[in-house]
This record gives sequence, structure tokens and C-alpha cells, in this order.
Amino acid sequence: MPTAERVTTGFTGLDEILDGLRAGDNVVWNVDDIADYRRFVSPYVRQAREAGKKVVYMRFGRHEPLLDEEAGVIRHKLDAFRGFESFATRVHQIVTAEGVGAFYVFDCLSDLLSAWATDLMIGNFFQVTCPYLFELDTVAYFALRRGSHSHQTFGRILNTTQVLLNLQQGGGATYIQPVKVWERRSPTMFLPHLQDGARFIPVANSYDATNLLNTLTRDDASSPRRQLDYWYQLFLEAEALAADPTAGEAQREMVDRLCRVIIGREDRMLSLAKEHLALEDLLHVKSRMIGTGYIGGKAVGMLLARQILLNDKSFDWRPYMETHDSFHVGSDVYYSYLVHNGLWKPLMQQKSPEGYFAAAGELREKIRQGRLPGETRQELKKMLDYFGQYPIIVRSSSLLEDGFGNAFAGKYDSFFLANQGSPEERYEKLEEAIRKIFASAMSEDALAYRRARGLDRAEEQMALLIQRVSGSYRGHYYFPDLAGVGVSCNTFVWDKEMDPKAGMLRMVLGLGTRAVDRVEGDYPRLVALDAPLKRPLKGFEDTRRFSQRDVDLLDIDGNELRTVSLLQLTREELGLDLERFGVRDRETAQRLAERGRGTQDVWLLTFDPLLRDGAFAALMRRLLQTLEGAYQYPVDVEFTINFAGDSTPLINLVQCRPLQTKGEPTRVTLPEKIEPEQLFFRSEGNFMGGSVSRTIRRVISVDPQEYTRLTLSEKYEVARLVGRINKRVEDREATPTLLMGPGRWGTTTPSLGVPVTFAEISNVVALAEVAFQSEGLMPELSFGSHFFQDLVEADIFYLALFPDQKGCTYRPAALLDFPNALEGLMPASSKYRKVVRVSEIPGEGLKLMADVVNQNLICFL
Repeated sequence: MPTAERVTTGFTGLDEILDGLRAGDNVVWNVDDIADYRRFVSPYVRQAREAGKKVVYMRFGRHEPLLDEEAGVIRHKLDAFRGFESFATRVHQIVTAEGVGAFYVFDCLSDLLSAWATDLMIGNFFQVTCPYLFELDTVAYFALRRGSHSHQTFGRILNTTQVLLNLQQGGGATYIQPVKVWERRSPTMFLPHLQDGARFIPVANSYDATNLLNTLTRDDASSPRRQLDYWYQLFLEAEALAADPTAGEAQREMVDRLCRVIIGREDRMLSLAKEHLALEDLLHVKSRMIGTGYIGGKAVGMLLARQILLNDKSFDWRPYMETHDSFHVGSDVYYSYLVHNGLWKPLMQQKSPEGYFAAAGELREKIRQGRLPGETRQELKKMLDYFGQYPIIVRSSSLLEDGFGNAFAGKYDSFFLANQGSPEERYEKLEEAIRKIFASAMSEDALAYRRARGLDRAEEQMALLIQRVSGSYRGHYYFPDLAGVGVSCNTFVWDKEMDPKAGMLRMVLGLGTRAVDRVEGDYPRLVALDAPLKRPLKGFEDTRRFSQRDVDLLDIDGNELRTVSLLQLTREELGLDLERFGVRDRETAQRLAERGRGTQDVWLLTFDPLLRDGAFAALMRRLLQTLEGAYQYPVDVEFTINFAGDSTPLINLVQCRPLQTKGEPTRVTLPEKIEPEQLFFRSEGNFMGGSVSRTIRRVISVDPQEYTRLTLSEKYEVARLVGRINKRVEDREATPTLLMGPGRWGTTTPSLGVPVTFAEISNVVALAEVAFQSEGLMPELSFGSHFFQDLVEADIFYLALFPDQKGCTYRPAALLDFPNALEGLMPASSKYRKVVRVSEIPGEGLKLMADVVNQNLICFL
């Protein structure tokens, strides 16, 4: 094996002590004063330049520059305040570009504390950067301020580096003591050495060594807090201020500091947090944190919403608010997990333009197979001891989630855990859920969403919010009375008499999964808060068809999330107060009895009894308007409700985020007369996206009859085909596209619609769901769901057509005059030309117009 190239420090005496540096060495200087570090950097750089080496200076510290502006040194200015991932990724890119054999000087790593707040992340940075520099046969100088880091972080750096040197002043003299010199040793190498010009003389007798070391270590002994992580020192200072009633201004300054290390970086959310969260609130958050770092957008929104209501001077919300005892897994745990499992290099591959999607799948699987660091595991086990065997939910709470303009609705995973079994079994289920949520940061839908929003290069750390599930034990089941979604601005009203500013609820019995997702064969109750008894669809038969039939709940005996029919729950006599939530369906009960299935009550979940007197709707309307007033922006909340003994609704706000809307309803004047042969479709209501008037130049349509004849695998292939056509739409404005299909787009059940992902329809400007009643392919007006939020953020107009209903006209034959362009676009998929039609509309195209005020919609040639 060849001997590594020798490198000089610029001091012959120091070279003698260390037996020289080697290509590949990372050299860490542990110093009291940056000026001392600078004195040893300059000769190293001068000798490297004289030897013809490329010298690269990484500038990021708050201290004075280590190197003057001089020729021959490549300088890179880095911004650590953009976040750990951004910083570490940029360093990786620079090192990759500079290649083999470069010489590096890094500013003092301790200065990163002001940006990252915890030296855990400094340890992570060193642990991923040092080995990469070693691979490229570089030599790199780093510095730490002595006593600024915890023993744990210092130990990680010591274990990773090749050379670590203590550089100290004592009695007016300079001393260097090597702590680690990899694969080199001598009898006096690790003794303190006194600098005498270019010579370094070992302190070789016990008397001088004892006196010297007593002098050098006296400061450390007098300040035990010096070995605490910066994060913990900050919170110790905050606790002292909170206990001081005279420290008003200092407390406000501390709130600002703490918000910047646990809330986030987005100015509008920071401003809200500083206005509504007191120092005691932030210290309470810290007391329930596992790890360090940000708590993430979902947790911030939940905490802010609760505090806004509790601080409301005009109304006492306390009797209506359920107490929460959530835990927060800090965002630093995510990166520590990646570093701990050796996944930084795959992450850097995914960060490259060519690897953004290509490398994500493999990285996602590796994340799912990792293990959490030991310290995090212990903290999580203590949390499980606290919750006992109550069910919990583990929720994503990434840095970018639930901010202004970026909801990430449904993009990352969350998991309900029944939390039964032995402590070991419960912990394994918890860690599995955490791994899956971490992995969901690399899902194709999430990556496509980030790229579409211009966030593909933004730092996205995954924090976690772990909550006790709100609800009650009912037999061997556990679930809340009600759950749902509320929006403060309902611009997609289904009746011209409704006030969009009153807001809207999407409500279900049981867990809220059926309210936030489009669930096959089931429909939540939509409630316009100024007209709570008005439904989007008319008549009792529609009420029966478009109502909730199944309930999501936690099965305690089965230790799992389950869906159970309402009919089954009624049979089990669980004490459900169905008189509050529904009406008896006597006709269906009679039909069941005639078929020999016994006599029992059958209920329709209309929620009309709850809504009839208006008190509940008024309370929820007030809640949404209070939050909108504080945010100065429409909001979207998720909630659960349990009824106390006196029938008081106890609200648990589990999420609150800014709601993307299309603004105030405007008027679009629709043409009074359209020739029959020009009409494509016309409808009253059943659309979302405000008033529009736009040209459509391409229509992608899926034929309902041909689609129903396909096998299951062929239906999935049609979904992938739609996705490939969607990708061909490079410019939405140049080729405005209308996508039409039977039933529900994005369903997971192909018998109910085309099972596309959102990434496969993201480039269209309008989306139509067409009812094909004979085969049960029915649209769902998904106001308030994750699907709805995706459409709004992507500026996709949604419409549902019910051709069998009065007020709806649909003429698919209008497109037959235009040839099917599918084979030209996708020759390999020509076998589906009868199923999928791509109609390019020449000339002025189609005109799609909607008037949200009068609830009229038309599309014509």
C-alpha cells in the first residue's frame, strides 16, 4: 500500500511532532481565541500555495476573516442561516467541484451555533463532511472554540477527524497538545508542547506538566455550564428570565430568540408566534420536545391556533377547548437519523438535478430500513410510558408544511397507533411509523409538489407531532364523536344566497380521515355555516346516496386502525348518541327486514339535529373568524369534537394553516344563447375555483363505458398513461388542458374512477368528474379535503357533471369532430385509443366559463 503524500503545517517543529500531515487529514484546532487559529492557518496556506496546491477558503463565521483577499485562494461565502441542509449541501457541491487534492480552510465551526442553535448539528455537519474530504485526499483545517460544545459533540468530532490539536495560552506562552493523530505515534507526541519560535518543546517533567494543566483547566472547572450544549444553555437562560418579574424587555427579546430556534424562519409565522406565544408557552413546548431543532409547521399551527383562542378577550373559549398534551420530535432528529444510518451521500445524490426523482426511490427505501439513534429511542420510550396505552397519532410536521402559500396537504404521512401490547411492541410500532414519515419526504407526490412550488432547493426537515388521539373508549373501539375540516372562507359556495365569509365544515362521525381524504363510496357532511341545513344535493334520495356509511376508528382488541360500517356499530349498542347526529332511515330498515336481516334501527348521518338550532354552527363560525382575524388571512383547520355530560362540545384543534383561496367571488357574464351544436356541457353549480373565463385548447377524456370494460391492471395503466400525457404539457398557458373522466380522479379504487396521483394531473388547468350512474362512478364534491387543497394551490378549476340531473347538459359527441391525437403523442399506448381521447381544439378552442355568484357553468366551441 503506497504511503500517503506528506504535507507541511508550515512549522517545521510542529511537523516533527505530528510526523507531518497526510493527504486526507482533517485537522481540528481547539482554541480559546480565533487570532491563535489564524496564526497557524497563514503558514499552512502559504506553504500549500508555494507547493502549487489549490487552496479553498470556506467563509461563514462571524469572526474576522482568517485570510486576507489574496491571489491564489478560492473563496466561497456561505450562509449558515439558510439551514443545515442547505449549508452542508453547498459545501458538498463545492468539494465535489474542486476535486481531488485541494487544501481547505474553514472558519470556526462554533460560529454555526448562532444559526443552528445546537451543536448536535455541528457534529452532524462534521460527520458527513470530514469523510468526503478524506476520500478526495484533501487537507482541511477546522476550528472549535474550546468549551463551547458538549462532551457528546466534541467526542463525535474527535472520533471522526484524523488530527485534533488543543491550542492554548498560559502564562504568556503558547502551548499545543495533540489529542489525536491518526496512525502516528511517538513517546512525547501527546504531551503539551511549548512554542518557541518555529520550535515546539515538549513539557516532559511531571512538575511543569501539573502546574501547566492546572492553569489551563481552571476556567473549565469554575464553569460547569461550559460543557452544556448551546441549546440547553439558551433554555436555562430563558427559565431564569421567566422567573424574574422585572425582566419584561429581556423576556420579549428571549421570545424572539426562542421563536427563531424552535418555530421557524418564515417571517409571517414568526410574527404571529411572537405576538401570541409568551415565554412560558415556549418553555412548555421545550419541556415536551424530543431532540432539538424546529417543531415544524403543523405543530406551530396547532399551538398558535389554540393560543389565539385562549387569548381572545371577546369570548371565553376555555369551556369549549379540550386540553392537549402533545409531544414534539425536533427537526434535528431527522438529519441525525440520516447521518446515523449513513444516508447523507444518497441524500446528496438526490439533491442533484438528475437525481431529484431518480435517486429518491432508493433513498426512500433506505430511510424506511434505518434505526433511530439510541438517545432518541430512550426519549421516545419515556414518552410512551407517559401515554400508557392510550391511542396516539404520529404526524408529519415538516419545516415547509402549513405555511403561507404551501399547505403540503396530504403530501406527508401520518399514522394512528392503537398503542396496545408490550412496551417493546408499542415502541417498535412507533419507530416504524416514524421511519415511514421520514421516508415520505422522498415520495414522488411530495417531490413533485415541492418542485411545482419552487421549493425543490429549499431546506425541508421533517419534525414530528405526536398526540394523544382525541376520543373515548366505546366497547373495544376508540374514536371521537365528530371530526372534520373547517375553512373560514368558502368561496366555492353551492348556492348563490350563501356568504363565502361565513365559512364551511366538512364533518364525519369518528376519526377525521374520512373528512380530509376522498373516501371510496362515502361522503362527509358539508356544512355552510350561514346556512347549515342546506346541502349541495337535493332530496332525501340524494341524502341517502351521498352520506357517510362507514366510520374510521381504532380497534383496541385488533391493535389497528379499522373501518366499520355504521350499521355494524349500531348493532353493537355502543351507546352512540345517534339522535344527535342523524335521522332514522325507516325505508332502508324495512327493506332489510323484508330480506330477513332482522329488525334494527338504520341511521342516516345528516347531522341535522346538531345543526338545527344553529348554536353549534355559530360556535364554529366564530372560531374560524377569530383565527382568520389573527392570521389576517383565511384559515383551514382540522378538529375533533367530543360532547361533555352537559352536551357542551369540547373542541380539539389538531391543525391550523393559512388557506389558499381564489379571493372574493366575481361576476363573469355567460353568453345568453349558445347554438346546440356548439355546446359541450352546461351545469348549475357543482364546481370549485371561483369565476373563470378561459380558453381550452386540449381535452383529455376517458370514456366511461370503455373504461369499465378494462381489467384491473389495465385501469392502472390508463392512470399511468394520463400521467405521461400530463407530463407532455410543458406550458399550462400555452396548452391549457381540460381533463375529463368518469367518477373520481385520484381514487385508490379503480372501480370508482381513474387511480391517478396528483403529480399525474398537475399540469391541467381544469378537471372534470363525470357521473356514470349505471356503473356507480360518481364524483365527490370534495370541498375542504386534501384533494381540494391541491387543486386550489395548483390553480386547477374543478367541476362535476351529473348528466342525469335537471340543469345539466353534456354532449361528449362535440369532440368527435376532432381526431384523437393519442397515437401521435403516445404511439406505444395506441391500444387504449378507444378509452383515452386527446382532442386538440383548433382556432379559438373551447371556452370554459363559470359565474360563482349565480352558480352557472358552461363550456362551448
